[in-house]
Amino acid sequence: MKKIIIGIMGPGDSATSTDLENAYKIGQLIAEAGWILLTGGRNVGVMDAANKGAKSANGLTVGILPGNDTRGISEAVDIAIVTDMGNARNNINVLSSDVIIACGMGTGTASEIALALKANKQVILLNDSAESQLFFKGLAQFNIFVVNNAVEAMNQAREILVNPR
Repeated sequence: MKKIIIGIMGPGDSATSTDLENAYKIGQLIAEAGWILLTGGRNVGVMDAANKGAKSANGLTVGILPGNDTRGISEAVDIAIVTDMGNARNNINVLSSDVIIACGMGTGTASEIALALKANKQVILLNDSAESQLFFKGLAQFNIFVVNNAVEAMNQAREILVNPR
C-alpha cells in the first residue's frame, strides 16, 4: 500500500520564527498521523524545523537535496535524495507529494506553489501574507486553501486526501 507523503515547502534563511514554529508542529503532526514528510532537506528554515518536528514524533523524513552531495543536510532527514538539480528539484518536491503545505513564503516556496498548481495539485497556504494568498487564489482558486495554524493545515490535508480533485 502506498504511503502518504506530505510535502512541506517554505523559506530557508528568511523563515520567520512563526514559520519555524508552524513547520515544527506540522512535522510533528505528520509523523503522528503515520505519514511521511518530504522537504527540501536542508538544515535551515522551514525544512529543518519540519524535519525536526517529525523526528520528535518518530516520523520518517525524506529530503530532496539541491546539490550533488549531502552537505548542508538537516540532521533530521532519514532518506536523502541527491539531485544535483539546484532549484529544479522543486518540481520533484511537489510531484512526489500527495499534499503540499506551504509554510511561510519565499521565492523558492512561490516556485513550488506555482509548479504544484500547474500540475493541478492542491496546496495549503499557512502564511500571514494577504498578498501571497490573493495572488495564488487568483491563479487557482479551487486548489488553494488558506489556513491559520498547523492543526488547520492537517485537517485540510486530511480533507484533500479523502476528497482529491
